[in-house]
Amino acid sequence: MDSPTSAGNSSTTRIVARSSMTDWIRACGLAGVRIDKEELRRKLLMPQYLRLAMLDSIRKKDADGGDHHFRSRSSDGAPIPESPMVVFINSRSGGRHGPVLKERLQELISEEQVFDLLDVKPHEFVRYGLACLEKWANNGDICAKETRRNIRVVVAGGDGTVGWVLGCLGELHQKGRDPVPPVAIIPLGTGNDLSRSYGWGGSFPFAWKSAIKKTLHRATTSPIGRLDSWHLVVQMPGGEVIDPPHSLKATEECHLDQTLEIEGNVPDKVNRYEGVFYNYFSIGMDAQVAYGFHHLRNEKPYLAQGPISNKIIYSSYSCTQGWFLTPCMSDPSLRGLKNILRIHVKRARCSEWEQIPVPKSVRAIVALNLHNYGSGRNPWGKLKPDYLEKRGFVEAHADDGLLEIFGLKQGWHASFVMVELITAKHIAQASSIRLEIRGGEWKDAFMQMDGEPWKQPMSQEHSTFVEIKRVPYQSLMISKE
Repeated sequence: MDSPTSAGNSSTTRIVARSSMTDWIRACGLAGVRIDKEELRRKLLMPQYLRLAMLDSIRKKDADGGDHHFRSRSSDGAPIPESPMVVFINSRSGGRHGPVLKERLQELISEEQVFDLLDVKPHEFVRYGLACLEKWANNGDICAKETRRNIRVVVAGGDGTVGWVLGCLGELHQKGRDPVPPVAIIPLGTGNDLSRSYGWGGSFPFAWKSAIKKTLHRATTSPIGRLDSWHLVVQMPGGEVIDPPHSLKATEECHLDQTLEIEGNVPDKVNRYEGVFYNYFSIGMDAQVAYGFHHLRNEKPYLAQGPISNKIIYSSYSCTQGWFLTPCMSDPSLRGLKNILRIHVKRARCSEWEQIPVPKSVRAIVALNLHNYGSGRNPWGKLKPDYLEKRGFVEAHADDGLLEIFGLKQGWHASFVMVELITAKHIAQASSIRLEIRGGEWKDAFMQMDGEPWKQPMSQEHSTFVEIKRVPYQSLMISKE
């Protein structure tokens, strides 16, 4: 029987699989090219009055907080930067390199244009810093107008940090504050799947002294791609999520799609949470392993000093969580998700909900937006055209409005998938998803979005629902050519 996967080359530039330092150099396409430091700075540097006005507005949390810098500036025309840029850096990422990278970025651009996320949050930049530029652009300041129009953002951090910044920039879409700045990435996290997907690599070559200059230069010249984002709503019967992740917030405004009726009784009181993800959502054993790893790392931070040690600890921890011992468990009701889970989807170009079966052997289900998962792996695979047609699938892209849903069985199956010897269990492609979870013998379910896991309380009497729909606007990503 032919394999459903194909080894053919992909024509898209949106998705890049595994990356190393060599891949990073190739992605930048600048090997042997010398970047002049002063010329680069002239392209990136905003006039001083704009930098200080933005910073004061952010510090005072007031879009008018920097007005005095406009009134006191020289009457001479200020130079308009060709490619104005701001950088958000998670200085705690990248091990010991984070603070050094921050200093180098401030040296290459300016202190006022490099924001440490410990001090300046991305929503503060959007609500006050950019609002300050917009105000004075509307008042006739040409430099403020052009800077606001051309500004680009670089995020130095892991996937969680990138998602945080993208979510805050999404406020601009919601309020019609165009244009929305595109985002480039300096990968400092463990998995860095978003970075890999847009050509920025899986790790940053700190030992290469000119790497930062080349990255900033590339961020000014590279083309802009698009990225779907996905809105998730969790509706649970009473109770609350203990210690929810940063990406999951309590809400009273979001409701489930009324076109799909809920079977059975609905409890008198329900609580709802919402969040947005860019790469994946999962439920089951992989989320349980991630949950245990995150708690272990928080309790014993000295064990996790960088991406390599994180991966070693993560792999070791997965062996202690029953991932490999499922067939030996005595209680069949605790073996697979089929016993607690019901899935409905809306397929491509279809407005009707359809229930799909849950494979009985599956212990984890993942809804994937990118081709990169688990540090650059592609569990969905590169599928052959005849297999796509047979299953009713289309070729997957990060901006196609669809999620790829697949399952992982016991640990050995997951291991072979992660080394790409086989593909995962293909379940469906969908533009919307609803999961219904009923506890039974299960007291908790484990879930995660983009690597942020949580423990979801379960009820034997009433169902918990997870509904996923595409956000109506797309994020703008700076991608390699």
